[in-house]
Amino acid sequence: MTQETKSHYLLNLNSSQFQPPFFLLTGIPGLESAHTWISIPLCIMYLIALLGNSIILFIIKTTPSLHEPQYIFLSMLAATDIGLSISTLPTVLNVFLLNQREIEFHCCLAQMFFIHTFSSMESAILLAMAFDRSVAIRNPLRYTVILTYPRIVGMGLVAVVRGVALMAPLPILLKRLPFCKNIILSHCYCYHPDVMKLACGPVRVNIIYGLTLVLCSFGVDSVFIVISYVLILKTVMSIASNEGRLKALNTCVSHIVTVFIFYVPLIILALIHRFGTFTSPLFHVTMANLFLFLTPVLNPLVYSFKTKQIRSVLQKAFMTRGS
Repeated sequence: MTQETKSHYLLNLNSSQFQPPFFLLTGIPGLESAHTWISIPLCIMYLIALLGNSIILFIIKTTPSLHEPQYIFLSMLAATDIGLSISTLPTVLNVFLLNQREIEFHCCLAQMFFIHTFSSMESAILLAMAFDRSVAIRNPLRYTVILTYPRIVGMGLVAVVRGVALMAPLPILLKRLPFCKNIILSHCYCYHPDVMKLACGPVRVNIIYGLTLVLCSFGVDSVFIVISYVLILKTVMSIASNEGRLKALNTCVSHIVTVFIFYVPLIILALIHRFGTFTSPLFHVTMANLFLFLTPVLNPLVYSFKTKQIRSVLQKAFMTRGS
């Protein structure tokens, strides 16, 4: 699209009602001149996310002793993190590395669908992992009986189907709306509340459906995760020895950290979009990028350091390569 076409489109925004041919993504306000330098740590974070989660997948796949429910769920989490990273990588690098802010309307809707779908899948997998820890601590003798391979696969499929089914209406509902305001998004990727704010048609249905999505996916998942840990704590407190209590809780540390890494930025970002007028643009963008990068980057690091079995496989691999 030429500069003349862009200018003509921008001049006629207030007098036209149609779907825009493109949106303009936003990097970090006030630091546009430093975007090229900022792209360096962003590229490093993407490398850590993609390489780290791929290594987790490879280790679990090639190590027979890790073919257990806990690690199968971890492999699902790693695959979801890879999908989330790949969904955002093109636009983030275009904005910061190449200074290309444009994204075609339908590409934006597609990216939004994948970001929200992978986020919903991740929430469901975190719930499955909480259930896994609950069974392992509260009913260890029946652990392998309850969490059979077909049930684990079924839980993974439910996470995928739920994510796709819940998020598929989002782009459809947005596509029916006219966009006659501005075309500048608040983030370096397409996020449903952000795109919805640019519409000049009635968005009541979008708001209601968006709220329903939050309650039916992230809301329900977080409630059941809390219930799982209440039951875990109740069981742990009944253990007589302090050593036994610490050993039981230690098996949950990685998952607890991952839950906080995922849900805290998500909740803050949702509140910012609801009460955005009270926050600075820089804080808004910072939280959006934390939601984008924190989980895929930190998850492989957390599980590599805190999971003894994965850590030992990595140590053996490095020792073999060093010798």
